Amino acid sequence: AFAGLSCGARAETISGALAKAYGFSPDLGQQRAATRAADEGVPKATAGFRPTVTATGTSGKTDTINDNNSFNSTASKQAHSFVRTFPRTAGVTVTQTLYNGNRNVNSVRQAESQMFGSRETLRQSEQTVLNAAATAYMNVLRDTALLRLQENNIDVLTQQLKQTRDRFQVGEVTRTDVAQSEAALALGNANSFSARSTLQNSLAVYRQLIGEQPKSLSPAKPLDSLIPKVLNEAIDRAQAEHPQIQAALHAVDAAVLAVKLAEGALYPTVSVQGTLQNSWDVASGTPHAKTLTASAIGTLSVPLYDGGANYATIRQSKEQLAQARLQADLQRETVRSAVVSAWGAYQNTKAVIASFQAQVRANEIALAGIREEARVGQRTTLDVLNAQQTLLNSRVSLVTSQRDQVVNSYALLLAMGKLSASTLGLGVQTYDPSIHYDQVKGKVWGLRTPDGR
Repeated sequence: AFAGLSCGARAETISGALAKAYGFSPDLGQQRAATRAADEGVPKATAGFRPTVTATGTSGKTDTINDNNSFNSTASKQAHSFVRTFPRTAGVTVTQTLYNGNRNVNSVRQAESQMFGSRETLRQSEQTVLNAAATAYMNVLRDTALLRLQENNIDVLTQQLKQTRDRFQVGEVTRTDVAQSEAALALGNANSFSARSTLQNSLAVYRQLIGEQPKSLSPAKPLDSLIPKVLNEAIDRAQAEHPQIQAALHAVDAAVLAVKLAEGALYPTVSVQGTLQNSWDVASGTPHAKTLTASAIGTLSVPLYDGGANYATIRQSKEQLAQARLQADLQRETVRSAVVSAWGAYQNTKAVIASFQAQVRANEIALAGIREEARVGQRTTLDVLNAQQTLLNSRVSLVTSQRDQVVNSYALLLAMGKLSASTLGLGVQTYDPSIHYDQVKGKVWGLRTPDGR
């Protein structure tokens, strides 16, 4: 397929272009960052199991004046004393939650569900990027071929106009025939300008998605070997593996845990707090006094009434869970519809290509015959021009359908949720989101991310 669509001898392959898109795509990069951010939700939730440690300290200055007055009937005696102290304290407080309605456990599980959902979103982004890059690649091939067809058509029409003018000079045709040839050439020039503009747009999109200007592209083939033989198999694979369905199911899990978290607010909370504090000069007017205090206090907090806010949160979470389940059902039906549609489009292009190939062969024969008939006066110049345009249109349709067959094969794999770098065998170092998760899931301090930022 795609004979005549190559842009040069030393050509870039579609696999090479997709590999470049996989490494270059800012869209894919930002989704990877979003997945790494979701990873941090797990250590944040796990922190609820650990104690919190707080250090406190105070420092100041205190001036104390003691004014002792004594009076009798004949004399008055007054005594004054002044004391300056510098009260200071330093202490450590450790607080550990022992029970809070299993909210810590459910928070960790919810964070894990959200993390897995983010990975599925990343997987979908990867497939969307690769499909867009494949489409851009094929658009450049198609539009290059269409421009060449239009330029070749101009050459043919220019030669046709020259022959018509020569025949007009010897009286074989009329001025009308010359005008028809001139009009056909003008239309050919306009179509050529339009084809060039379309190609420039496709080149810009290619540069945007793949990261460099295309210089030489080789023909591409549809992904027949990766496509199931029957539609039902394609549907079954999509239902089992499609990232949008998997992400929706993880969202359901997170919504279930959100209900449990909201219900946990109705349970009592048990915590213990230990404090160790050292104080100097705290007693007013007593310099150099030193006190060491240690305490351990257990706390039981039982929620009795909060105006109905917790109950409203629980009901709200249950409705959001119902919404998440319906969204998962919607994703299943959406994916199924996309697979059926993509399957039909892909199968249709096979028959369409065969039809257009037959049409091109027939139109080539017809054009040659009409030209011979025109030379002996059995056909008009308009008949020749119409036959030439019909052949051009059939060639354009053939090139377009060849492009569509490849693009539709990628679109079908996308609809199945199977269009990944590993499935396509792109030969790139694939991004593994579990590496970052393993690096941060047990991290208890540190500001730097694993990549050094």
